[in-house]
Amino acid sequence: MAVVPITRLQLKNKKVLVRCDFNVPLKHGEDAKDIKVAEPARIDASLDTIRHILKEGGAAVLCSHLGRPKERTAELSLKPVAEYLSATLGKKVALAPDCIGDITGKMIDALNPGDAILLENLRFHREEEANDRDFSHELARRKQVYVNDAFGTAHRAHASTVGVTRFIGERGAGFLMMRELEALHAVIDNPERPQVAIVGGAKVSDKIELIKNLMTKVDAILIGGAMAYTFLKAQGVPIGASRIEADKLELAHELLAEAARKGVKIVLPSDHLIAASVDATSAAATVEQIPDEMMGLDIGPATAGAFIAEIARAKTVVWNGPLGMFENPAFAAGTLRVGEALANQAGVKSILGGGDTAAALAHAPWAKNFTHISTGGGATLEFLEGRELPGVKALEG
Repeated sequence: MAVVPITRLQLKNKKVLVRCDFNVPLKHGEDAKDIKVAEPARIDASLDTIRHILKEGGAAVLCSHLGRPKERTAELSLKPVAEYLSATLGKKVALAPDCIGDITGKMIDALNPGDAILLENLRFHREEEANDRDFSHELARRKQVYVNDAFGTAHRAHASTVGVTRFIGERGAGFLMMRELEALHAVIDNPERPQVAIVGGAKVSDKIELIKNLMTKVDAILIGGAMAYTFLKAQGVPIGASRIEADKLELAHELLAEAARKGVKIVLPSDHLIAASVDATSAAATVEQIPDEMMGLDIGPATAGAFIAEIARAKTVVWNGPLGMFENPAFAAGTLRVGEALANQAGVKSILGGGDTAAALAHAPWAKNFTHISTGGGATLEFLEGRELPGVKALEG
């Protein structure tokens, strides 16, 4: 059964529970009470959904988690998010004192069509992550429609992503959720070929299932980041003091052999930016063979050129994971060079996974040219691994 988009839901005169992903970074002022939203991208991503509900005459009951609180704390209150929403939407979005309870219930009852309210942090209740049935029932009370627009939490079977669907019959996906699903299905189900995958990040262990699943979908896999050194070591290439997963060397060898059997081209770094430590403020050199006392921290220019050449032949590119230790500007050049080339490559559909990939590339001036930058981290990875997302499955009924 397919997920129903929000445009097919009857929203007029109904209370609509909307699961959003407002798990945003906050900035603290000199006054302890002065807390503001530092980066609103995740909030902005759901504004189309919220505005549609209000325009259609529904009342939006917004809910989200923020951080990983062990107890109720003012520092992880959604108050700054309510203030940002009020300013951005041009109408008051009240913050309820809790996500359940009598006072919150009365505030929801008082909503008129076109009104919006934000429930307090879902994770102030441990029952949220436990997908507790009673908590789910209380969260669903007074709402006639459920909309999930939080793709970033779709891989979690929580009360607000799965449990509430037991008690709200009319449900569907918001605009953000639909954009995510459509973009990622385009990669997995029927991609335009040739399709190239760029896989980076720190650990092979984090990307085993991703690489295995992509081998059945793509024509080439370009591997960078720290995980590349485990693959290089498995081939007997000198990698100096570069970080590897020694217990994954045999697996890396097996993955390379499997790719060869399937006719999938694997491109590994041929040169590297090196330094004596991850804290170095600049690269010591660009080399083909890494000295024993040095470590590779970014792909070199020849590798970036090889990656870009593969991209130039592609019709679809899916990217998950940075190609170097981008958090240190000294080792971000490879990721940025390949990213810029992909963003400006005409005729290619470019899908970027969330998390570190988005953090490394999303703020570049050319990032708007990517076809899609996913808002999901773990959800995107699990989807690309071929796993079922509980939050999406629950929308199917």
